[in-house]
Amino acid sequence: MTVVTHPGLRVGVYAALLDETSGGVRQFVMGLADGLSKLADGGEEYLFFTRQGADDWLRPYISGPCRILAGRGAPWPSRLKRGFGLAFPAVRKAWHMLKANNPGQHIRLPRSDGTMEKAGVELIHFPTQEAFLTEVPSIYHPWDLQHLHLPQFFSPWVRRVRDFAYRTFCEQARMVSVATSWTKQDLVRHFGLTEEKIEVIPGAPLLHVYPTPTAQDLESVRTRFGLREAFAFYPAQTYPHKNHARLLEALAALRDHYGLTIPFVFSGILSEYFGQVKRHVRRLRLVDQVRFLGFVTPLELQCLYRLCRCMVFPSEFEGFAFPVTEAFLAGAPTACSTAACLPELAGDAAVLFDPEDLQQMAEAMRRVWTDDSLRRTLVERGYRNVARYSWQRTAKVFRAHYRRLAQRALTEEDRALIGAPIPV
Repeated sequence: MTVVTHPGLRVGVYAALLDETSGGVRQFVMGLADGLSKLADGGEEYLFFTRQGADDWLRPYISGPCRILAGRGAPWPSRLKRGFGLAFPAVRKAWHMLKANNPGQHIRLPRSDGTMEKAGVELIHFPTQEAFLTEVPSIYHPWDLQHLHLPQFFSPWVRRVRDFAYRTFCEQARMVSVATSWTKQDLVRHFGLTEEKIEVIPGAPLLHVYPTPTAQDLESVRTRFGLREAFAFYPAQTYPHKNHARLLEALAALRDHYGLTIPFVFSGILSEYFGQVKRHVRRLRLVDQVRFLGFVTPLELQCLYRLCRCMVFPSEFEGFAFPVTEAFLAGAPTACSTAACLPELAGDAAVLFDPEDLQQMAEAMRRVWTDDSLRRTLVERGYRNVARYSWQRTAKVFRAHYRRLAQRALTEEDRALIGAPIPV
């Protein structure tokens, strides 16, 4: 096949993320960078816009046609407010109360500081829900509309800002990208976007780009965290919608009604909500049964997936769930919530349960924990399911759309990828 190069096509990718609290969005940016870095058969250049001095998390995945474009930081005037909110919950609460009492206050969205425009980018890709106003054509990725589905977890002001910002950036964009068909239909339903404007482009497990743990790595993690017995695992930051409280109640119900004690390990950044989770642990008498490890390294995370007997994912809302695909790739049998896009993502490779139904959750956990045959079946199905995803394919699909939106010549492969059905 003839190689079509695109000299001078420069794409800007917004990656000015603050820290590990960005969660799955940060994983997506890392995977996209790794995938684009390996595309050596075109003439594109990809500039990843990061915050000055805050891009160590991304640099290992940047090479080839990709490079870092460091700026002053995210143009959002709220970035300092968010940083203070993480460390001082009272400050964030006061901020939200102030905004709620001033509902008429004008929402001022950030504008580009000119960094990308001066760098000569022809297209800007916003793979995060944050973006800025710009005259440059853009792709925008609104990960989810959780504020509409679970409004109780957001102040009135935050709901208003999210709704206004997401709608505005969707309207500004030449293309809106989402990771699942469920999210596409949610945007059509709530924002009135046309189906033609939205492209479903899934991510892939970041485990694809991490080194595979050795037997020594596994033993080291087992020793470091004192994991000498079988355990179930849930990797998620302790945000309310991640449903830690109901999962703990299901564990207590299994112990009290079935005599089944499941040692449970949690990983992920401990948010301000963790105080309520700890009180729940004490009230349910689970102190000796559960462990919260906090943030773990990518290598430790891989080892935990491989060491656990099963992974349980009880989230009440997701736009895309990297832990589910990671568990499949690592061979961890999975029990998964039916919220939002999760049934689409999990298919037949997980035992599904209603995240609001305590009895269903407990029964799903009991089955995966006790049934050896079921676990083997789930592992086989998980491998088959996750084979749909790769960062190379994701990067190639985005490259095809970059070329299309920049009105550059498309290869036969580009046209095939743009018109291809969503992997199922």
